[in-house]
Amino acid sequence: MDDSYPELNEQTRHWLALARTPALGSRRINRLLKLFGSPAAILAEAANGTVQLELPATTLACLKNPPWAEVEEDLKWLEQPEHHLISCVDPHFPELLNQIQDPPVLLYVHGAVELLSSPQLAIVGSRNPTASGSATARQFARYLGALGITITSGMAAGIDGAAHLGALDAAAATIAVTGTGLDRIYPSCHRDLAHRIAETGALVSEFPPGTPARRGHFPRRNRIIAGLALGTLVVEAARGSGSLITAREAVEQNREVFAIPGSIHNPLARGCHQLIRQGAKLVETAQDIIEELAPLLALSPQPAAPAEALPTQVHWDPDYQRLLASLDYHPLPKDCLIERSGLTAGEVSSMLLLLELEGYVSSTPGKGFCLTPRYDRNSVN
Repeated sequence: MDDSYPELNEQTRHWLALARTPALGSRRINRLLKLFGSPAAILAEAANGTVQLELPATTLACLKNPPWAEVEEDLKWLEQPEHHLISCVDPHFPELLNQIQDPPVLLYVHGAVELLSSPQLAIVGSRNPTASGSATARQFARYLGALGITITSGMAAGIDGAAHLGALDAAAATIAVTGTGLDRIYPSCHRDLAHRIAETGALVSEFPPGTPARRGHFPRRNRIIAGLALGTLVVEAARGSGSLITAREAVEQNREVFAIPGSIHNPLARGCHQLIRQGAKLVETAQDIIEELAPLLALSPQPAAPAEALPTQVHWDPDYQRLLASLDYHPLPKDCLIERSGLTAGEVSSMLLLLELEGYVSSTPGKGFCLTPRYDRNSVN
């Protein structure tokens, strides 16, 4: 913040006071802004008591006596490099997000503010995906990010993290919308990922610094993910998955929804199949997404994303062919593979190890082994 503009600093304090008021929330703040025009006017009306604000007693008491000590802590956070606060009336506030039914009033940003208005695709999915699902999300993000599309997700474990990594692989922009304050990393295993995103992309939250992870925060985070993006791609989601909330928000916001189908035996494909039945576009390649978004992105039609470099034909000995024929793109336990292939346990273990080292098979703890996208039954024998 710039002390040479004290009136701007005072406006910032008023915005932060509203954000720190308990049980106020974006809906009520937006309604009050329509009535009174500015945070300063809202606080003045609360202090004067000239207008009945129809708010809970605790909320009204806090507006009359704002938590200035907490506001000062927020101002200290804003003084750090690349820390920003964007209000809904700020020119940097993304127009797409302003169009949703319940837009956030404030966004806390760590990183490149201008990315919030860049063309974005949200990629979301299971927190416990198959190895194939993670690889697919990363490949799509890498390819689409390289075309100049900002990849937006929620930095959750699983598909979200894979999507961010795919964008970073391509040195592309990526935005992580969090369900906590930006001084807290959730899940903690993504601490390094968060730092990488902040260096070249942006971390975004509507929650003040110090806000911990709470169950109710994540649906609110999901509406922002969908609201920032032109479309949402779902990669592996069980029925009832939080990713389906993001997809529903995208539909309600009149944005595109894409879903990658999977095996009928894979529970993590059922949410995607449900979306497809409801009208989401079935996606097999990145080209399927580009065809829909190209008019909005001013992109020329692109060739399909290239697969990883593979020999045109790989010759496996008969035992490997039997094992590969027994595997599928969803995890199978080793006992099942032994039974299907007719090979011994020792043979299956050693062959799986080699196939995993060469990238044709992935292991999923507690679930078994599956083929990766690198293995194509049509080109490998």
